[in-house]
Amino acid sequence: MEMFRLRQRLTDAGYECYQFRYSSLKCSPQENAEQLHKLTHSINAQVVHFVCHSLGGLVMLHLFDKHIVEKKGRVVFLGVPVNGSQVARRLSSTVMTRWTVGKSIDHGLLGDRPVWKKWRDLGVISGNLPLGVGLIVGGPPLPHDGTVSVEETYLGGATDYITMPITHFGLLYSESVAMQVVTFLRAGKFGDEATTLLFDATG
Repeated sequence: MEMFRLRQRLTDAGYECYQFRYSSLKCSPQENAEQLHKLTHSINAQVVHFVCHSLGGLVMLHLFDKHIVEKKGRVVFLGVPVNGSQVARRLSSTVMTRWTVGKSIDHGLLGDRPVWKKWRDLGVISGNLPLGVGLIVGGPPLPHDGTVSVEETYLGGATDYITMPITHFGLLYSESVAMQVVTFLRAGKFGDEATTLLFDATG
């Protein structure tokens, strides 16, 4: 349900969209990656792009780490905590709240994920509007989107990187974010009008 608005906008832009649904509590990112592999393999297309929000990006990293994805395409990460999530770390540190992260911390939200080896163009979008559920446990370091800090989203080997004044879940609903996703999928880089480079994302 959370991806509905973004999926609708990508459909309007001419893309045929498939939403990958998975359990973040019962299955680890590695286990979910196996199911994502099956979905990807079943799509009858030579080009398959990936648009991943939050934990979904970590699942995709496991997919590329374990499987050769022969279909061409590009990748966009939206608020993906590739360097670990301080919010998840706090939640997993106590018995009372550990259940809220489940198996998502297994080679995932704590930062112990596969290295991105530049298999294809990958663009990273982070948000810096600090409003969200992460504030309940103190929030990540500023700047952040209410759940994930900008620094937590930095991925060495990414092709392009932008930050936008959006909250973590707002990344899924924002029209301007959707436009940047389409721009990257088509050109392999983001549009200049919304770009704020924060890191050298080439190494």
